[in-house]
Amino acid sequence: MTTMIPQLAPETPLVLPEAVCRVLPGGISTTVVRRASVPIAEMRLSIPMTHIEPALADLLASTITNGTKRSSLRGIAERLQSIGGSLHAGSSPDQLSISGFCLASQLPAWLDILGELLTEATFPADPFHVEQERISDSISVAEQQPDYLVNRRLNHRLWEGHPYAHQHPSAGEIKAVTRDDVEKLYRERVHPDRARLVVVGDIDEATIFDLLTDKLGAWVENVTDEVVVSDPMPPLPQFAPSGIEIVDRPGSVQSAIRVVFPAIDRRHPDNAAQHLANLIYGGYFSSRLVLNLREEKGYGYTPRSIIDHSPAGTYQLIHADVATEVTSLALREVHHELRRMAEETVGEDELAKTRQYALGALKIGTSANSSLASFISSLASCGLTLDYLASHTERLLAVTPADVRRVARERLNLDRSVTVILGEAESIEAPLRALGDVTVAQSI
Repeated sequence: MTTMIPQLAPETPLVLPEAVCRVLPGGISTTVVRRASVPIAEMRLSIPMTHIEPALADLLASTITNGTKRSSLRGIAERLQSIGGSLHAGSSPDQLSISGFCLASQLPAWLDILGELLTEATFPADPFHVEQERISDSISVAEQQPDYLVNRRLNHRLWEGHPYAHQHPSAGEIKAVTRDDVEKLYRERVHPDRARLVVVGDIDEATIFDLLTDKLGAWVENVTDEVVVSDPMPPLPQFAPSGIEIVDRPGSVQSAIRVVFPAIDRRHPDNAAQHLANLIYGGYFSSRLVLNLREEKGYGYTPRSIIDHSPAGTYQLIHADVATEVTSLALREVHHELRRMAEETVGEDELAKTRQYALGALKIGTSANSSLASFISSLASCGLTLDYLASHTERLLAVTPADVRRVARERLNLDRSVTVILGEAESIEAPLRALGDVTVAQSI
């Protein structure tokens, strides 16, 4: 019996399915991918919905499935169950999203339900108020959580004056929304112009576009004079770098550290090098930040770094939640690892392992119909198609250690960053002053 861990298999090319793109009547940009490995169809519909108060958008998304002129909330659930299906909605500052799946043979029936929701949603009073109360209660609970609080403050600090600054409605804002408000938003904004639809699964490519045109025809014809076309989301502003801002939370036994850098978008030639630099720094479990803060120092369990490619812009966000007494020590290590990225050339072995992880993650992310549909939808929100993944894979393979160091030196410079820490100011302010200028905010 061997105790040796075998070497990983040689890297194989990323094989992408063919994506067929068309614009349906009404302006619905549609991407269809045939994948017959399982008899399931996955759907993702995105409807532009910018410059809307988040409380109103959240309630629209949470109640649009509560009933139509033909079906109650229970009736919709029973119809979905009968076709092995699911359907749910969500909102973001950019769009209303409706996602779901069903047995591929039952796609026409799923589209019938979708068509009803897009044209005949009634927002019945009792389910509306139940959902309103549920969301309000969940926000009240979330407002006691450090992650929620620090992210709300961070959005305000970074994007003041931009819609992204206010993404977390208060319980009071949720309670202030009326059914009339939601119905008005539904009539004005839930229309097909510039909507995006993705369908992935065991489908008939010869007939799918005719089926979609037929089933969504009523939605296209339902456009009225009340329709309001969503203005494009403005690009994220260039945030002003600053020292360390402490958001005081008296009595807190933990500090939530967030460090943000502006980053480059997916189209930039250096995006692949940025992708690998982020992974090496803190983007996966074998990263330097995890090894330092979790494995060696024991300061926190889940330090990490992510690059967020939103439709309005891209940024890099470093998370570290640590005990109050090690706040300054943890931030010092965050800075130390950032400097290492810029000052030392990454080794060939570390880069090779990280690259293999990145390529494997892309393969996993496109292996299942559900994740592939979500991937295509996410790319489309930034104006990209599935072909982007093929070119990105080629660029990942071409990145050198010198590229990683250069990008880290240019992008991960602390002079370009914003740091916000939620914690007990009385305990953490003095030690943090050794790391930079410190300001204290008393509220969020």
